[in-house]
Amino acid sequence: ESRPPIAGIDPWKTDFTKHTIPFEELVSGGVPKDGIPSIDHPSFITVREADGWLSDREPVALLNVNGESKAYPLSILIWHEIVNDEIGGRPVSVTYCPLCNTTIAFDREFRGDVLDFGTTGRLRHSDLIMYDRQTETWWQQVTGEGLVGEYAGEQLTFVPITVLSWRDVKQQRPSARVLSRDTGFSSAFIERYGDSPYEGYDRGSGPWREFFRFGRDDGRLKAMERIVALEHRGEYLAVLFEVLAEERVANVRVGGLDVVVFWAPGTASAVDNTTMARGRDVGSSSAFAPRVEGRALTFQPAGDGLFRDRETGSTWNLSGRATSGPSAGAQLTEIVHGNHFWFAWAVFRPETEIWRGR
Repeated sequence: ESRPPIAGIDPWKTDFTKHTIPFEELVSGGVPKDGIPSIDHPSFITVREADGWLSDREPVALLNVNGESKAYPLSILIWHEIVNDEIGGRPVSVTYCPLCNTTIAFDREFRGDVLDFGTTGRLRHSDLIMYDRQTETWWQQVTGEGLVGEYAGEQLTFVPITVLSWRDVKQQRPSARVLSRDTGFSSAFIERYGDSPYEGYDRGSGPWREFFRFGRDDGRLKAMERIVALEHRGEYLAVLFEVLAEERVANVRVGGLDVVVFWAPGTASAVDNTTMARGRDVGSSSAFAPRVEGRALTFQPAGDGLFRDRETGSTWNLSGRATSGPSAGAQLTEIVHGNHFWFAWAVFRPETEIWRGR
């Protein structure tokens, strides 16, 4: 079979004889190949400049690599879904699938090449299917797995990325460079930055939920429940936002790895209101290895969006930096995690255990 049986398939150089999934699982997202255009030549501005058009509650993806920080407002990502970029000397792709609420970054270096990613216009279990322009292999965004083409069965490398409110980004990473609205597209396109076409989606009241089908149902949680998704050495753990909203901190273990998850309020949902900044408050999470200079730490909430370790009494912010105490200035190591809708994670990782609090 040289190409998948999908009506209206666009011209592809993909090797469709290689695939790890049945083609029936691929559905049209209503747009053609690159119909949602990736940003391939991003430009950046200062936090001060971006503060003129970003509001405090807007969700922003923050990437830290080799001492460099870059911020990608979801108000731009929601219209492009992929940014091909470089940070700290490392080629990366920052991706966002609104239907699954999955903000994920990948290393673009793969088998000696640097890949550039675009959108196929197809979905699988409501999740974005990307393709690389070098081989036109199709990739699953939420798992980073090659599905169809030369690299079918291969795995992309994740890069830790965290979604925070703009307020937290500008306060905690004031030197970050921020993705500019000058993306190279038409002014009519750019004027939509800040708007969300997915009004009511995460509350189940918008038309989008009826249009796109979920994957296999996992009834342990509501489909649109927000979770912190963690994986290590083949083990998977979901930490509920609902529980974190009460406890603020989760000291957990997954695949033999200790992880601390922080949560704080103040971040708007990207898929709730036609104006993203007015979306309901869903909060933000971050995940780190709870060790400093080889010393294991356990954390508890300290109020006002801060956290305290029991061992040294130092306080830490949502970005994992110690703001006071004996560890002041220290930085926790970020752990790959996702702020996903439950259905989007459970359909791919049904063996996931659920952490429901202490």
